[in-house]
Formats: sequence, structure tokens, C-alpha cells
Amino acid sequence: MAGEYDPQTFYDGLVRHGLIVPVGVPGAFGRGAVFEDVLERFNALVSQLARDDHAEVYTFPPVISRAVLEKVKYLDSFPHLCGAVYSFFGKEPEAKALAARVNEGQPWGDLLGITDVVMNPAACYPVYPSFSGTLPQAGRQVTMLNWVYRHEPSNEPTRMQSFRVREFVRAGTPAQVLAWRDLWLQRGLSLLVALGLPARAEVAADPFFGRGGKLLAINQKDQQLKFEVLVPVISAAEPTAVCSFNFHQEHFGTTFGIRTPDGHTASTACLGFGLERIVMALFRTHGFDPEGWPAQVRRQLWP
Repeated sequence: MAGEYDPQTFYDGLVRHGLIVPVGVPGAFGRGAVFEDVLERFNALVSQLARDDHAEVYTFPPVISRAVLEKVKYLDSFPHLCGAVYSFFGKEPEAKALAARVNEGQPWGDLLGITDVVMNPAACYPVYPSFSGTLPQAGRQVTMLNWVYRHEPSNEPTRMQSFRVREFVRAGTPAQVLAWRDLWLQRGLSLLVALGLPARAEVAADPFFGRGGKLLAINQKDQQLKFEVLVPVISAAEPTAVCSFNFHQEHFGTTFGIRTPDGHTASTACLGFGLERIVMALFRTHGFDPEGWPAQVRRQLWP
């Protein structure tokens, strides 16, 4: 797609070509058939890359137990991103009061109560409780395609409140986990470059909250615990993170009692391909009509 980088122009182009459908809420939109076709075909390429890994395959809903979110101390670091689920627990009088407030255009959230589920803020979270106990000698590998929610309303199209991540999780010894993460960092970068995307990898940090979060981010970068693959989508100067590769050390091993066969606390790592962002990167780089994409790109996605 020729022209200057501009979020609104790019968004309007996605809408005009039927690739996304506005729904009236910043950071949320429907996906058209062509958008979904590209997404599914890219996801298939990832599956092909992972074929010889023999990872366990799971599917989880877009909600997780609130107890899991509390146990991993997510709210200590990311309270601004959390999406708790609230529902109505009252009886008929309270229901009438609720309806009256809604019909009068008045606030009504205080008439709801918190439930036992929250929107899943990280694609890997649902799997860690299932790792509790002693791992096999080779550790474990799991892959998932999960919906993720983060409270980041924005009119910038790559910053979504709800999106999909093709996720891989590895648990084992530090050597097993780090070798796996580094292997996938190269795999992911090579795949994106082969699709004609100007991708590069960089050390990164999570968006921790507050002044204390800045120190956590510095520490994360210093230890090279997180890498991202970046592609210019909205800005040439500040490219968009489309993949993330994370080494958690023993955080989840300690939290969920995951052990290696020798009795040590297990290490974990995860990596995620942000599917919507990668699809947008392809449209931004090659144009809104896949029929006009370079032949070598089309051969990979439409073999």
C-alpha cells in the first residue's frame, strides 16, 4: 500500500475494502471474509512450522477463572488492562431498578456484582494450572489459538480490545525453555520475512503500570526476558509488535507448583503470533487486495 503512514487512512482503507466492519466501539470491529481467509492461511503456515514439535493442542474459551488472574498477580502489574466480568445477581425489585436506570440513560454498573470469570488477558494463562505437578523428562509443549482481551480502547486499528493470538507454551528446565524460545524467535522472524514483511526483532518490555512498572520494564529488558518482532504498520518510526517471545523464569512454576523430574521448580516460556496484527501488516505492506500481492507471497498462503 503506497503512501504515508496514517492510522485513520489505513483504518478507512480496511473498512472500504470490506476487510473490517466497524461496530461503534473503539478497538473492536468485525472481520470480513477476505481478512479471515488470510488469517486462517497464516495460522496454517505457523502450524506447518510447528509440525515436528508435536505440541499438545488445546482450545480455551475467552474467559478464565478470576482466581487464576489473582494467583498470578496480574493486577499488581496490569490493572489498566484487566477486563473483569460483572453480572446481575438481584431479584425482581433490583431488576426493575436496573432496567429503569438503563432506560433513563443513567449509570447502572453499581447494580451488578463480580463473577468468578474474567476476560483472558494473555493467551498462555489458561494452560499453566494444567502443568501442576511433575513434568515429563522432555518437559511439555502446548499450542493454542486464543481470544485475548485488554482494556485499551483506541481508534488505531492495530490496538484492539479483543484479538486472537496463536500461542505456544514450553515448560521444562531453563536450558530446554530458552533453547526453544530462541529457536522460535528465528522461526517467527524468518516466516514473516519470507512473506515480504520488513520485520526485525528487538528486546522489549511489557506495559507495566505506574512508576514501579518502569523499573520492572528496565529489569525485563536488562535480562532479555522478552523479545518482539516488529513490522511498520501504523508508523515507520515506531513499528508494530506482531509477535512476542517471553521467558518467565520460575514465575509460573512457583505459582502453580510445576516441577522438573529432578524436583526443581520448572521454568516456562511462551510465544504468540498476534494474528490480526500480522494480517494488517500484510495488507499494509502488499495492498488491500490479496489478488495483487507478490507471487512468492501468494504461493505460500494459497499453495
